[in-house]
Amino acid sequence: MERIFIKLNSGFFFGLTSGVITTLGLIMGLYSATLSLKVILIGIITIAIADALSDSLGIHLAKESENKKHNIVWKETFSTFFSKLIVAGSFIIPYLLFSLNIATVIAIVWGMVILIIGNIIISKIRKESAIKLIFEHLVFAIIVLIVTYGVGYLLSILF
Repeated sequence: MERIFIKLNSGFFFGLTSGVITTLGLIMGLYSATLSLKVILIGIITIAIADALSDSLGIHLAKESENKKHNIVWKETFSTFFSKLIVAGSFIIPYLLFSLNIATVIAIVWGMVILIIGNIIISKIRKESAIKLIFEHLVFAIIVLIVTYGVGYLLSILF
C-alpha cells in the first residue's frame, strides 16, 4: 500500500521540491540582480505557471515512457502541476506583505520549512530517519541559493 501511495504521489513530491528549489533560485537571482519587488513578483508568477506546466508535461511524458496505466499518468501529471503551482505561488505572499529584504528572508525560511515537512513525510513513508534526507536536501537548496545569488549579482555587473 505504501508503494502505491508513493507512486501515486511522486508527482506531488516532485512538484513540491521543484517548486521550492526553482522559485527560490529565481528569487535569489532576481533579488541580487535587480532589488526590484515588481521584477520578483512577475518572476514568481511566471515561473509558477510556466514551470508547473513544463514539469507536469515532463512527468507526463516520463510516466508514459515507463508504460504506466493511463489513469496513473494523469494523476501524476495533475499532482505535479497543482503542487508546483501552489508551492511556487505561495512565495508571492511575503512580497505582498513585507518589504523586499524581509520578504526575501521569509521566502527562504518558508522554502526550507516546506522542504523539511516534505522530507519528514517521505521518511515516514519509507520508515527511515528524516535527518539524512532533510540535511541532504537543505544543503542542496542552500547551494542553489548561493549559486543563483552569485549568478544574479555577476550578471547585474556585466549588464
